[in-house]
Amino acid sequence: MNKSPILKLDNIYSSYGNVQVLNGVNLQVRKGEIVSLLGRNGMGKSTTVKSICGILKPHLGNIEFNSVRIIGMQSYKIARLGVGLVPEGRRIFANLTVKENLIGSSIKGYWDLDKILTLFPIFKERLSQLSSNLSGGEQQMLAIGRALMTNPSLLILDEATEGLSPVISQKIWNVLRKVSNEGISILIIDKISQELKDVSNYSYILERGKSVWSGKLSGISSDDSKLFLGV
Repeated sequence: MNKSPILKLDNIYSSYGNVQVLNGVNLQVRKGEIVSLLGRNGMGKSTTVKSICGILKPHLGNIEFNSVRIIGMQSYKIARLGVGLVPEGRRIFANLTVKENLIGSSIKGYWDLDKILTLFPIFKERLSQLSSNLSGGEQQMLAIGRALMTNPSLLILDEATEGLSPVISQKIWNVLRKVSNEGISILIIDKISQELKDVSNYSYILERGKSVWSGKLSGISSDDSKLFLGV
């Protein structure tokens, strides 16, 4: 397997106006890996995602995706390069059907409607249902399916299982394993859990917008876990 980084963040600084949020974020996702990004609330995880996806422009540092410098690039162009986003809060199109959500921004490739329905069989009989009528867990599945329909080489999930029941969360983890087995790199932002430890090849922790720890979660010390994650 090619282990070169598909995504590389070097010393990223980002702010909202005069409010400095990121203060030196370093992160790599290699091809075929599942990488997790952790930290307490307000430590810069979602801002890092926004910086990657072009929603927020960093004022210092560099971001490369497949060796292309993407800082300053418009979000839709970054998406076309192969970055798929499952945003915090899902943000599905509530006034559209399940099928319309899936095919609205689809790009021809491996992931098509049939493969998504195999991955999420619950939608087979619900394609014409308004997505606003789905449960929170079903909406998260739909958001993942919608992102996969763009045929990304990198899938980013912001708060992957936030607010979901243990049963639905387990389904999400199983889906991510299957997606990873198809060769898609994955960056997950979520709370630390045994499931996250099990799926992650590598992890990074942010503290006040700065990268402060990296490694395999199975090797994190209890002191570092308590210091940076509060657990």
